[in-house]
Amino acid sequence: MLTIQNLSYYIGGKKLLEGVSLTLAAGKKAALVGRNGAGKSSLFRLILGEASSDGGEISLPRGLSIGRVSQHTPDQDGSITDFVLGSHKELAHLLQEAEEAKDPYRIAEIHARLGELDAYSAEARVGKILSGLGFSNEEQSQPLRKFSGGWKKRVALAAILFWSPDILLLDEPTNHLDLESTLWLIQYIKGYKGTVLLISHDKHLINAVVDQVYHLNQGKITLYNGNFTFFENKRFEQLQAQQSQLAKQEAQKAHMQQFIDRFRAKSSKARLVQSRIKALARMGTIQLQQDDPTLPITFENPGIVAPPLITLDKVSAGYDGKIVLQHLNQRIDPDDRIALIGRNGNGKTTFAKIIAGTLKPLSGVRRVYDNFKIGFFQQHQLESLRAAQSAFEHLAEKMHGKAPTEVRAYLGRFGFTREKADLAVQHLSGGEKTRLNFALLCYDKPALLILDEPTNHLDIEAREALVLGLNEYEGAVMLITHDWDLLNLTANKLWVVEKKSVHPFAGSLEDYQQDVLGIRLNKKEKDMDRANAIKEKKRKKKG
Repeated sequence: MLTIQNLSYYIGGKKLLEGVSLTLAAGKKAALVGRNGAGKSSLFRLILGEASSDGGEISLPRGLSIGRVSQHTPDQDGSITDFVLGSHKELAHLLQEAEEAKDPYRIAEIHARLGELDAYSAEARVGKILSGLGFSNEEQSQPLRKFSGGWKKRVALAAILFWSPDILLLDEPTNHLDLESTLWLIQYIKGYKGTVLLISHDKHLINAVVDQVYHLNQGKITLYNGNFTFFENKRFEQLQAQQSQLAKQEAQKAHMQQFIDRFRAKSSKARLVQSRIKALARMGTIQLQQDDPTLPITFENPGIVAPPLITLDKVSAGYDGKIVLQHLNQRIDPDDRIALIGRNGNGKTTFAKIIAGTLKPLSGVRRVYDNFKIGFFQQHQLESLRAAQSAFEHLAEKMHGKAPTEVRAYLGRFGFTREKADLAVQHLSGGEKTRLNFALLCYDKPALLILDEPTNHLDIEAREALVLGLNEYEGAVMLITHDWDLLNLTANKLWVVEKKSVHPFAGSLEDYQQDVLGIRLNKKEKDMDRANAIKEKKRKKKG
């Protein structure tokens, strides 16, 4: 279905893709993986015709539809339901034409095609998708312009899912989703009838939905027929085999060089020496296909802090007198690793702000039991970094009076080489800005880390480094994230934020997943029943 042959692409004279080839068959679900900056999103732009290659060919069957989530969702007064319905251009055009057509033959053709598109259940299907992505029934009828950027990204995702192109390109689709919507999206993609090519750093998502992995590394693509775990294991085996082959080759070369050095001056051995010199030249060197080394994330340990750190006593929280959360009676201890779960909009960030002390309670008491620091990571902090200053300058100011060598050594614990440390922030990637923010937060040795969606700009390797860093950190941690693996590998408590309250979840993350999917699936069945009832009512009315 999608065929790429010997594709090359350069940016500013620098090779990004070279000799890339892949074939994605109809109905397949595949992931395109690789480090940030490897060229994954550039390959998507080439497939969509948004960029021109420097060689090679991309071929698609005539008439095939291919789509990606829009990068821009315009403000409009119409509802988000109307926006999503209108994203299916053929359906919108046919519905308009059905109202205006006069030719009975054309009218018959239109209605036949509308039947094929299941037009009469379209609104119900839009409702299911929007509900799955976290929109309430009330929100689905609200104007698009009222929603924030992150929620507009969800609307754009809903639009492409409803359109349902033959080939669906998804580039980090979970970045603006909560855990619950991510779990729903996994089920939706698994049942998608078309072809899917996915870019994601979420291993749980990739493992759940794909049966092929295309690994983009150093401008080349390698196919692995399996999920992400299969890819990781197979690649490890390949790298181990390469290391073994390289060791054997180096030993063979050393043995041949010893013979050459020993008998170079003996005329009786001249032919044998020349033979080995030529053989040595022909051998070349095995090129290891290693990835760049994974950069560390190492958090400062706070030292001994006595429990409890913080307690909430009958606390209510909100904004401008409007209550978002109430009856909060929580306690946080130094060894707690708490995952805050629940749909976006339920108050997870509000609760985190109360714990961090950046939001004062409307009522009740927040008690802090020791003189300790709190590190609170939020995405908007990345935008507040000073664009013209380097990471070194940011930390030198924070570490006032410390020698430059100490500043650089500290930055090195968060993966900053000397070159990266001296770059202006405006030239750093999102992942590098995230690391810099970690470094700034952790210099004061906080006893509690609160991380609100810390993985949005991190690739798979950086996420693994974050897991290791958190598991080595000796303070308390509170996490808000849609990253299943980060939660599963670091959290020891699940607190659900819902119905204006926060309460422990008595079960595992897998149990919570089953609860979420059970609720969503039941709602889908009700929506389908409602859609069928409306359809039947319309049929009887026409009859």
